Amino acid sequence: MNPLRDPTLLHTAATGAQPAHTAPPPARRRWLTGLAALTLGAATLGGLSGCASQDIQQYAAEKPVLDLSEYFNGKVIAHGVFQDRSGQVVRRFVVDMQGTWNGNQGVLDEHFTYADGSQDRRVWRLTKHADGRYSGTADDVVGPASGQAVGNAFYWTYTLRLPVDGKTYDVRFDDWMYLVDERVMLNRATMSKFGVRLGEVTLSFQKVGP
Repeated sequence: MNPLRDPTLLHTAATGAQPAHTAPPPARRRWLTGLAALTLGAATLGGLSGCASQDIQQYAAEKPVLDLSEYFNGKVIAHGVFQDRSGQVVRRFVVDMQGTWNGNQGVLDEHFTYADGSQDRRVWRLTKHADGRYSGTADDVVGPASGQAVGNAFYWTYTLRLPVDGKTYDVRFDDWMYLVDERVMLNRATMSKFGVRLGEVTLSFQKVGP
């Protein structure tokens, strides 16, 4: 199951218009699944400043310093919402995450539970590089994922390849994460297609144990 499973919701998010026909049954509304992709993702190790809407280096002096291999090592719980272009909340969810690291190699196993009772899972395979940079892969992510942590912030961008009724859509996420203290981190992600903003995801992470 993938985030843009329902073409009706994709149309609504992209255009802001409500479709004229009857809404699809609840089973077809499960289009925002894998949102811990929100937690991690994307394109290539280079070009982060060009893709970002703000400069990651401005957070260099901020504390506490975010190290993803430390924060996502053990159990983390996240609560989140997805808002469409109009700002309406169309999805609520909880993510149970378990991270394990062996040297510079990590695995982040994410289990999603949505307000309607549906569930999903994504497994990230992560690599820690120099200068706060990370790369990763997941089954539905296009190409190697990448990001960079500076100070208390982490910028992370990724493209998901999503099957919808026999077609596939490449949808981009741009994530900004901010470590508030040793246990709490906030995440704001923008979702777009062809440069058009489809909506935003807001997440609150809580590190709860090893």
